[in-house]
Amino acid sequence: MTTSDDPTTADDLTGSDDPASGDKAGTLVGDGLVLRAARPGELDQIGALLTDRGEADDAVDHRLVVEDPDLGWSACAVVVDGDRVVATASLLDEQVRVGQVVLPAGQVELVAVAESHEHRGLARALMDWAHERSAQRGHLLQVMIGIPYFYRLFGYEYAIDIAPARELTGEVAIAGAGGGRLRAATEADLSVLAALQDIAQSAFDVAVPHPPARWRALLAHSASRTWVLERDGVVVASARVRDDEDGLLVAEPAATDRGAAFALLSRLVELSAGRTIAAVHRAGTVTGTAWDPVLGVADEAAEQYYVRVPDAAGLLDALRPVLDQRIAELGRRTGLAGLSTARRARDALVLSTFGAHHSMPFVDGALGPVQTGGPMQGPGVVGGFGVAPDQLGALLLGSRGFAGLRRLRPDVYGDPELGEALFPPLTADVLSYYLPW
Repeated sequence: MTTSDDPTTADDLTGSDDPASGDKAGTLVGDGLVLRAARPGELDQIGALLTDRGEADDAVDHRLVVEDPDLGWSACAVVVDGDRVVATASLLDEQVRVGQVVLPAGQVELVAVAESHEHRGLARALMDWAHERSAQRGHLLQVMIGIPYFYRLFGYEYAIDIAPARELTGEVAIAGAGGGRLRAATEADLSVLAALQDIAQSAFDVAVPHPPARWRALLAHSASRTWVLERDGVVVASARVRDDEDGLLVAEPAATDRGAAFALLSRLVELSAGRTIAAVHRAGTVTGTAWDPVLGVADEAAEQYYVRVPDAAGLLDALRPVLDQRIAELGRRTGLAGLSTARRARDALVLSTFGAHHSMPFVDGALGPVQTGGPMQGPGVVGGFGVAPDQLGALLLGSRGFAGLRRLRPDVYGDPELGEALFPPLTADVLSYYLPW
Protein backbone atom coordinates (compact mmCIF):
# COMPACT_ATOMS: atom_id res chain seq x y z
CA MET A 1 0.00 0.00 0.00
CA THR A 2 1.04 3.61 -0.40
CA THR A 3 0.88 6.60 1.88
CA SER A 4 0.57 10.22 1.01
CA ASP A 5 2.63 13.34 1.19
CA ASP A 6 1.48 16.74 -0.07
CA PRO A 7 3.12 17.07 -3.52
CA THR A 8 1.94 20.61 -4.04
CA THR A 9 4.71 21.91 -1.78
CA ALA A 10 7.52 20.03 -3.48
CA ASP A 11 11.02 21.36 -3.00
CA ASP A 12 13.13 21.86 -6.10
CA LEU A 13 15.75 19.16 -6.56
CA THR A 14 19.27 20.47 -6.20
CA GLY A 15 22.67 18.93 -6.71
CA SER A 16 24.08 17.01 -9.63
CA ASP A 17 24.20 13.43 -8.39
CA ASP A 18 21.67 11.09 -9.97
CA PRO A 19 20.03 8.59 -7.59
CA ALA A 20 18.36 6.82 -10.49
CA SER A 21 21.78 5.74 -11.68
CA GLY A 22 22.64 4.27 -8.31
CA ASP A 23 25.02 7.07 -7.25
CA LYS A 24 25.48 6.60 -3.51
CA ALA A 25 25.97 10.32 -2.87
CA GLY A 26 22.36 11.06 -3.71
CA THR A 27 20.55 14.32 -4.36
CA LEU A 28 19.68 17.09 -1.93
CA VAL A 29 15.91 17.52 -1.65
CA GLY A 30 15.66 20.08 1.10
CA ASP A 31 17.12 21.05 4.44
CA GLY A 32 19.76 18.39 4.92
CA LEU A 33 17.58 15.72 3.29
CA VAL A 34 19.17 13.42 0.71
CA LEU A 35 17.45 11.18 -1.83
CA ARG A 36 19.56 8.19 -2.83
CA ALA A 37 19.47 4.46 -3.49
CA ALA A 38 18.52 2.42 -0.45
CA ARG A 39 21.13 0.29 1.33
CA PRO A 40 20.88 -3.19 2.88
CA GLY A 41 21.56 -1.82 6.36
CA GLU A 42 18.36 0.23 6.09
CA LEU A 43 16.04 -2.75 5.62
CA ASP A 44 14.58 -2.60 9.13
CA GLN A 45 14.09 1.17 9.02
CA ILE A 46 12.31 1.00 5.67
CA GLY A 47 10.14 -1.87 6.88
CA ALA A 48 9.19 0.06 10.01
CA LEU A 49 8.30 3.14 7.97
CA LEU A 50 6.16 1.14 5.55
CA THR A 51 4.39 -0.59 8.44
CA ASP A 52 3.78 2.68 10.28
CA ARG A 53 2.38 4.44 7.22
CA GLY A 54 0.69 1.42 5.67
CA GLU A 55 0.59 -2.13 6.97
CA ALA A 56 2.97 -4.89 8.00
CA ASP A 57 2.55 -6.72 4.68
CA ASP A 58 4.17 -3.75 2.92
CA ALA A 59 7.39 -4.40 4.83
CA VAL A 60 7.32 -8.01 3.66
CA ASP A 61 6.68 -6.89 0.06
CA HIS A 62 9.66 -4.55 0.27
CA ARG A 63 12.01 -7.20 1.62
CA LEU A 64 11.01 -9.60 -1.14
CA VAL A 65 11.63 -6.88 -3.76
CA VAL A 66 15.11 -5.88 -2.62
CA GLU A 67 16.23 -9.46 -1.98
CA ASP A 68 15.08 -10.70 -5.39
CA PRO A 69 17.90 -11.22 -7.93
CA ASP A 70 15.89 -9.58 -10.73
CA LEU A 71 15.24 -6.40 -8.73
CA GLY A 72 17.62 -5.85 -5.83
CA TRP A 73 18.41 -2.74 -3.84
CA SER A 74 18.68 -0.49 -6.88
CA ALA A 75 14.89 -0.81 -7.26
CA CYS A 76 14.38 1.13 -4.02
CA ALA A 77 15.12 4.75 -3.13
CA VAL A 78 15.04 6.49 0.22
CA VAL A 79 15.15 10.00 1.56
CA VAL A 80 17.35 10.23 4.64
CA ASP A 81 17.55 12.87 7.34
CA GLY A 82 20.98 12.17 8.72
CA ASP A 83 20.92 8.44 9.46
CA ARG A 84 17.14 8.23 9.58
CA VAL A 85 15.04 6.98 6.64
CA VAL A 86 12.09 9.38 6.36
CA ALA A 87 10.66 8.42 2.95
CA THR A 88 10.89 5.58 0.45
CA ALA A 89 9.60 4.30 -2.88
CA SER A 90 10.31 1.35 -5.18
CA LEU A 91 10.08 0.87 -8.93
CA LEU A 92 9.15 -2.53 -10.35
CA ASP A 93 9.59 -3.76 -13.91
CA GLU A 94 6.40 -4.72 -15.74
CA GLN A 95 5.22 -5.66 -19.22
CA VAL A 96 1.96 -4.51 -20.77
CA ARG A 97 0.74 -6.51 -23.75
CA VAL A 98 -1.54 -4.70 -26.21
CA GLY A 99 -2.65 -7.13 -28.88
CA GLN A 100 0.59 -8.84 -29.88
CA VAL A 101 2.81 -5.90 -28.89
CA VAL A 102 4.59 -6.13 -25.54
CA LEU A 103 5.43 -2.78 -23.98
CA PRO A 104 8.08 -2.40 -21.25
CA ALA A 105 6.55 -0.59 -18.29
CA GLY A 106 7.23 0.41 -14.71
CA GLN A 107 5.15 0.28 -11.54
CA VAL A 108 5.79 2.58 -8.59
CA GLU A 109 5.00 0.88 -5.31
CA LEU A 110 5.71 0.93 -1.58
CA VAL A 111 5.68 4.72 -1.27
CA ALA A 112 5.78 6.08 2.27
CA VAL A 113 6.68 9.37 3.94
CA ALA A 114 7.19 9.71 7.69
CA GLU A 115 4.49 11.78 9.36
CA SER A 116 7.20 14.07 10.75
CA HIS A 117 8.35 14.91 7.20
CA GLU A 118 5.06 15.36 5.37
CA HIS A 119 4.32 18.44 3.25
CA ARG A 120 7.96 18.88 2.25
CA GLY A 121 7.74 17.57 -1.32
CA LEU A 122 9.33 14.20 -0.60
CA ALA A 123 6.64 12.17 -2.39
CA ARG A 124 7.13 14.29 -5.50
CA ALA A 125 10.91 13.89 -5.30
CA LEU A 126 10.54 10.12 -5.03
CA MET A 127 8.08 10.01 -7.93
CA ASP A 128 10.56 12.03 -10.00
CA TRP A 129 13.24 9.47 -9.10
CA ALA A 130 10.97 6.58 -10.10
CA HIS A 131 9.99 8.16 -13.41
CA GLU A 132 13.59 8.96 -14.29
CA ARG A 133 14.67 5.43 -13.45
CA SER A 134 11.72 4.08 -15.45
CA ALA A 135 12.82 6.09 -18.50
CA GLN A 136 16.38 4.83 -18.14
CA ARG A 137 15.08 1.26 -18.11
CA GLY A 138 13.27 1.85 -21.40
CA HIS A 139 9.75 1.81 -20.02
CA LEU A 140 7.17 3.33 -22.35
CA LEU A 141 4.55 3.85 -19.65
CA GLN A 142 3.83 3.32 -15.98
CA VAL A 143 0.88 1.50 -14.41
CA MET A 144 -0.06 1.37 -10.76
CA ILE A 145 -2.81 1.07 -8.18
CA GLY A 146 -2.86 3.62 -5.38
CA ILE A 147 -4.60 6.24 -3.31
CA PRO A 148 -7.68 7.70 -5.05
CA TYR A 149 -6.87 10.92 -6.93
CA PHE A 150 -3.42 11.39 -5.34
CA TYR A 151 -1.32 10.04 -8.21
CA ARG A 152 -3.15 12.15 -10.77
CA LEU A 153 -0.96 14.93 -9.39
CA PHE A 154 2.08 13.16 -10.86
CA GLY A 155 0.78 12.69 -14.40
CA TYR A 156 -1.26 9.52 -13.87
CA GLU A 157 -4.85 9.06 -14.96
CA TYR A 158 -7.37 6.31 -14.45
CA ALA A 159 -7.46 4.13 -17.56
CA ILE A 160 -7.74 0.34 -17.06
CA ASP A 161 -10.71 -1.29 -15.35
CA ILE A 162 -10.09 -3.57 -12.38
CA ALA A 163 -12.08 -6.80 -12.57
CA PRO A 164 -14.67 -6.90 -9.76
CA ALA A 165 -14.94 -9.49 -7.00
CA ARG A 166 -18.40 -11.08 -6.78
CA GLU A 167 -19.78 -13.03 -3.84
CA LEU A 168 -20.52 -16.70 -4.30
CA THR A 169 -24.30 -17.14 -4.10
CA GLY A 170 -25.04 -20.37 -5.96
CA GLU A 171 -24.47 -24.09 -5.61
CA VAL A 172 -21.08 -25.22 -6.95
CA ALA A 173 -21.54 -28.99 -6.74
CA ILE A 174 -22.23 -29.00 -10.46
CA ALA A 175 -22.81 -32.36 -12.12
CA GLY A 176 -19.79 -33.32 -14.17
CA ALA A 177 -17.34 -31.18 -12.21
CA GLY A 178 -13.97 -32.87 -12.30
CA GLY A 179 -12.27 -34.11 -9.15
CA GLY A 180 -8.85 -33.11 -8.01
CA ARG A 181 -6.57 -32.40 -5.08
CA LEU A 182 -6.04 -28.87 -3.81
CA ARG A 183 -2.58 -28.01 -2.50
CA ALA A 184 -0.39 -24.99 -1.92
CA ALA A 185 1.76 -24.03 -4.91
CA THR A 186 5.53 -24.41 -4.71
CA GLU A 187 8.46 -23.12 -6.73
CA ALA A 188 8.25 -26.31 -8.79
CA ASP A 189 4.87 -25.04 -10.05
CA LEU A 190 6.09 -21.64 -11.28
CA SER A 191 6.22 -22.56 -14.96
CA VAL A 192 2.76 -24.15 -14.99
CA LEU A 193 1.32 -21.22 -13.00
CA ALA A 194 2.67 -18.80 -15.59
CA ALA A 195 1.35 -20.99 -18.42
CA LEU A 196 -2.15 -21.09 -16.91
CA GLN A 197 -2.16 -17.30 -16.61
CA ASP A 198 -0.89 -16.89 -20.18
CA ILE A 199 -3.86 -18.93 -21.39
CA ALA A 200 -6.31 -16.95 -19.23
CA GLN A 201 -4.87 -13.60 -20.30
CA SER A 202 -4.94 -14.53 -23.98
CA ALA A 203 -8.66 -13.74 -23.84
CA PHE A 204 -7.94 -10.05 -23.19
CA ASP A 205 -6.86 -7.21 -25.49
CA VAL A 206 -4.56 -5.76 -22.82
CA ALA A 207 -2.72 -7.87 -20.27
CA VAL A 208 -0.15 -7.33 -17.54
CA PRO A 209 1.32 -10.66 -16.40
CA HIS A 210 3.23 -11.42 -13.23
CA PRO A 211 6.97 -11.10 -13.90
CA PRO A 212 9.18 -13.89 -12.47
CA ALA A 213 10.21 -11.74 -9.50
CA ARG A 214 6.62 -11.29 -8.40
CA TRP A 215 5.77 -14.96 -8.84
CA ARG A 216 8.61 -15.77 -6.44
CA ALA A 217 7.45 -13.09 -4.01
CA LEU A 218 3.85 -14.29 -4.02
CA LEU A 219 4.87 -17.82 -3.12
CA ALA A 220 6.96 -16.48 -0.22
CA HIS A 221 4.34 -14.06 1.10
CA SER A 222 1.76 -14.83 3.78
CA ALA A 223 -0.74 -12.11 2.80
CA SER A 224 -2.15 -14.42 0.15
CA ARG A 225 -1.59 -18.01 -0.85
CA THR A 226 -1.49 -19.49 -4.32
CA TRP A 227 -3.29 -22.81 -4.60
CA VAL A 228 -3.19 -25.34 -7.40
CA LEU A 229 -5.61 -28.11 -8.26
CA GLU A 230 -4.06 -31.38 -9.41
CA ARG A 231 -5.89 -34.00 -11.44
CA ASP A 232 -4.04 -37.27 -12.02
CA GLY A 233 -0.83 -35.57 -10.92
CA VAL A 234 -1.22 -32.71 -13.41
CA VAL A 235 -1.95 -29.10 -12.37
CA VAL A 236 -5.17 -28.07 -14.12
CA ALA A 237 -6.23 -24.96 -12.17
CA SER A 238 -4.90 -22.32 -9.82
CA ALA A 239 -5.99 -19.33 -7.80
CA ARG A 240 -4.50 -16.78 -5.46
CA VAL A 241 -6.48 -16.61 -2.23
CA ARG A 242 -6.63 -14.07 0.57
CA ASP A 243 -7.96 -15.73 3.70
CA ASP A 244 -8.98 -13.46 6.60
CA GLU A 245 -11.76 -12.84 9.10
CA ASP A 246 -14.03 -11.66 6.27
CA GLY A 247 -13.73 -14.98 4.44
CA LEU A 248 -11.96 -15.95 1.23
CA LEU A 249 -11.18 -13.70 -1.71
CA VAL A 250 -10.37 -15.81 -4.77
CA ALA A 251 -8.27 -13.90 -7.29
CA GLU A 252 -6.38 -14.73 -10.48
CA PRO A 253 -8.40 -17.92 -11.07
CA ALA A 254 -7.33 -20.00 -14.06
CA ALA A 255 -8.31 -23.45 -15.27
CA THR A 256 -7.79 -25.67 -18.27
CA ASP A 257 -11.47 -26.67 -18.58
CA ARG A 258 -14.92 -26.25 -17.05
CA GLY A 259 -14.60 -29.32 -14.85
CA ALA A 260 -11.30 -28.08 -13.42
CA ALA A 261 -12.84 -24.65 -12.80
CA PHE A 262 -15.71 -26.09 -10.77
CA ALA A 263 -13.46 -28.57 -8.97
CA LEU A 264 -11.23 -25.68 -7.94
CA LEU A 265 -14.17 -23.67 -6.65
CA SER A 266 -15.60 -26.72 -4.83
CA ARG A 267 -12.31 -27.34 -3.02
CA LEU A 268 -12.11 -23.66 -2.07
CA VAL A 269 -15.64 -23.82 -0.68
CA GLU A 270 -14.47 -26.70 1.51
CA LEU A 271 -11.47 -24.60 2.56
CA SER A 272 -13.75 -21.72 3.55
CA ALA A 273 -15.55 -23.85 6.17
CA GLY A 274 -18.82 -21.99 5.69
CA ARG A 275 -17.36 -18.49 5.52
CA THR A 276 -18.11 -15.98 2.76
CA ILE A 277 -16.37 -16.45 -0.58
CA ALA A 278 -15.92 -13.74 -3.21
CA ALA A 279 -14.24 -14.46 -6.54
CA VAL A 280 -12.72 -12.08 -9.05
CA HIS A 281 -14.65 -12.40 -12.30
CA ARG A 282 -12.35 -12.65 -15.33
CA ALA A 283 -14.87 -12.35 -18.14
CA GLY A 284 -14.26 -14.57 -21.15
CA THR A 285 -11.92 -16.99 -19.37
CA VAL A 286 -12.68 -20.60 -18.47
CA THR A 287 -13.33 -19.72 -14.82
CA GLY A 288 -15.19 -16.55 -15.75
CA THR A 289 -17.64 -18.41 -17.96
CA ALA A 290 -18.04 -21.37 -15.62
CA TRP A 291 -18.48 -19.40 -12.40
CA ASP A 292 -20.62 -16.55 -13.72
CA PRO A 293 -24.00 -18.22 -12.93
CA VAL A 294 -23.07 -18.88 -9.27
CA LEU A 295 -21.67 -15.43 -8.49
CA GLY A 296 -23.72 -12.47 -7.34
CA VAL A 297 -23.87 -8.97 -8.76
CA ALA A 298 -20.66 -6.95 -8.59
CA ASP A 299 -20.37 -3.69 -6.71
CA GLU A 300 -20.82 -0.94 -9.29
CA ALA A 301 -18.21 1.36 -7.71
CA ALA A 302 -15.53 2.28 -10.25
CA GLU A 303 -12.12 0.71 -9.70
CA GLN A 304 -9.33 1.38 -12.18
CA TYR A 305 -5.58 1.19 -12.53
CA TYR A 306 -3.64 4.37 -13.05
CA VAL A 307 -1.66 4.81 -16.27
CA ARG A 308 1.01 7.43 -17.01
CA VAL A 309 2.23 8.06 -20.57
CA PRO A 310 5.50 10.01 -20.38
CA ASP A 311 6.33 9.79 -24.10
CA ALA A 312 3.30 9.78 -26.38
CA ALA A 313 5.41 9.47 -29.53
CA GLY A 314 7.33 6.48 -28.20
CA LEU A 315 4.16 4.70 -27.17
CA LEU A 316 2.39 5.38 -30.46
CA ASP A 317 5.43 4.24 -32.42
CA ALA A 318 5.53 0.96 -30.49
CA LEU A 319 1.81 0.43 -31.15
CA ARG A 320 2.03 0.91 -34.93
CA PRO A 321 1.65 -2.86 -35.62
CA VAL A 322 -1.58 -2.85 -33.60
CA LEU A 323 -2.89 0.20 -35.46
CA ASP A 324 -1.90 -1.33 -38.81
CA GLN A 325 -3.86 -4.46 -37.95
CA ARG A 326 -6.93 -2.39 -37.08
CA ILE A 327 -6.68 -0.44 -40.33
CA ALA A 328 -6.47 -3.72 -42.25
CA GLU A 329 -9.53 -5.01 -40.38
CA LEU A 330 -11.39 -1.81 -41.25
CA GLY A 331 -10.52 -2.42 -44.88
CA ARG A 332 -11.79 -5.99 -44.78
CA ARG A 333 -15.00 -4.86 -43.13
CA THR A 334 -15.78 -1.85 -45.29
CA GLY A 335 -13.66 -2.21 -48.40
CA LEU A 336 -11.69 0.87 -47.31
CA ALA A 337 -8.17 0.02 -48.44
CA GLY A 338 -5.05 1.43 -46.84
CA LEU A 339 -4.64 4.06 -49.55
CA SER A 340 -8.23 5.22 -49.12
CA THR A 341 -7.69 5.38 -45.38
CA ALA A 342 -4.62 7.51 -45.97
CA ARG A 343 -6.53 9.91 -48.17
CA ARG A 344 -9.36 10.07 -45.68
CA ALA A 345 -6.79 10.95 -43.00
CA ARG A 346 -4.96 13.32 -45.38
CA ASP A 347 -2.14 10.85 -46.10
CA ALA A 348 -1.09 10.56 -42.44
CA LEU A 349 -2.64 9.57 -39.15
CA VAL A 350 -2.37 12.66 -36.97
CA LEU A 351 -3.03 12.64 -33.25
CA SER A 352 -2.74 15.92 -31.36
CA THR A 353 -2.43 16.16 -27.60
CA PHE A 354 -2.75 19.91 -28.20
CA GLY A 355 0.62 20.84 -26.70
CA ALA A 356 2.23 18.67 -29.41
CA HIS A 357 1.07 16.56 -32.31
CA HIS A 358 2.19 13.18 -33.63
CA SER A 359 1.98 12.21 -37.29
CA MET A 360 2.34 8.73 -38.77
CA PRO A 361 2.49 8.85 -42.59
CA PHE A 362 0.95 6.02 -44.59
CA VAL A 363 3.71 4.18 -46.46
CA ASP A 364 2.61 1.35 -48.76
CA GLY A 365 -0.65 1.03 -46.83
CA ALA A 366 1.04 0.85 -43.42
CA LEU A 367 1.88 3.50 -40.84
CA GLY A 368 5.38 4.91 -40.89
CA PRO A 369 7.46 6.09 -37.91
CA VAL A 370 6.00 8.78 -35.69
CA GLN A 371 7.00 12.36 -36.45
CA THR A 372 6.39 14.80 -33.61
CA GLY A 373 5.67 18.50 -34.08
CA GLY A 374 4.58 21.46 -32.03
CA PRO A 375 1.19 22.50 -30.65
CA MET A 376 -1.85 21.79 -32.82
CA GLN A 377 -5.18 23.07 -31.60
CA GLY A 378 -7.23 22.06 -34.64
CA PRO A 379 -6.19 18.54 -35.78
CA GLY A 380 -9.57 18.06 -37.46
CA VAL A 381 -8.46 20.44 -40.22
CA VAL A 382 -5.92 17.82 -41.38
CA GLY A 383 -8.23 14.86 -40.75
CA GLY A 384 -6.59 14.11 -37.42
CA PHE A 385 -7.67 13.37 -33.88
CA GLY A 386 -7.58 15.52 -30.80
CA VAL A 387 -6.93 13.73 -27.51
CA ALA A 388 -6.31 15.47 -24.21
CA PRO A 389 -2.93 14.23 -22.89
CA ASP A 390 -4.47 12.91 -19.68
CA GLN A 391 -6.85 10.76 -21.77
CA LEU A 392 -4.23 9.14 -23.99
CA GLY A 393 -3.78 6.13 -21.70
CA ALA A 394 -7.54 5.57 -21.58
CA LEU A 395 -7.76 5.88 -25.38
CA LEU A 396 -4.99 3.36 -26.04
CA LEU A 397 -5.60 0.91 -23.18
CA GLY A 398 -9.07 1.52 -21.77
CA SER A 399 -12.53 0.02 -21.94
CA ARG A 400 -14.36 3.05 -23.40
CA GLY A 401 -12.40 3.42 -26.62
CA PHE A 402 -12.67 6.45 -28.87
CA ALA A 403 -16.46 6.34 -29.11
CA GLY A 404 -16.96 6.23 -25.35
CA LEU A 405 -14.44 8.95 -24.61
CA ARG A 406 -15.84 11.10 -27.42
CA ARG A 407 -19.26 10.99 -25.77
CA LEU A 408 -17.80 12.13 -22.44
CA ARG A 409 -14.94 14.43 -23.38
CA PRO A 410 -15.10 17.45 -25.69
CA ASP A 411 -11.29 17.27 -25.92
CA VAL A 412 -11.39 13.80 -27.53
CA TYR A 413 -12.63 14.10 -31.11
CA GLY A 414 -12.09 13.22 -34.75
CA ASP A 415 -13.60 11.16 -37.57
CA PRO A 416 -16.06 8.80 -35.78
CA GLU A 417 -15.76 5.75 -38.05
CA LEU A 418 -11.99 5.87 -38.36
CA GLY A 419 -11.58 6.70 -34.66
CA GLU A 420 -13.74 3.78 -33.56
CA ALA A 421 -11.77 1.43 -35.82
CA LEU A 422 -8.35 2.67 -34.68
CA PHE A 423 -9.16 3.00 -30.99
CA PRO A 424 -11.81 0.41 -30.03
CA PRO A 425 -12.89 -0.42 -26.46
CA LEU A 426 -10.40 -2.91 -25.01
CA THR A 427 -10.75 -5.64 -22.44
CA ALA A 428 -7.93 -5.82 -19.91
CA ASP A 429 -6.52 -8.10 -17.22
CA VAL A 430 -3.83 -6.84 -14.84
CA LEU A 431 -1.95 -9.05 -12.40
CA SER A 432 -0.48 -7.03 -9.55
CA TYR A 433 0.79 -7.39 -6.00
CA TYR A 434 -2.52 -6.08 -4.77
CA LEU A 435 -5.91 -7.75 -4.76
CA PRO A 436 -9.30 -6.05 -5.08
CA TRP A 437 -10.48 -4.53 -1.83
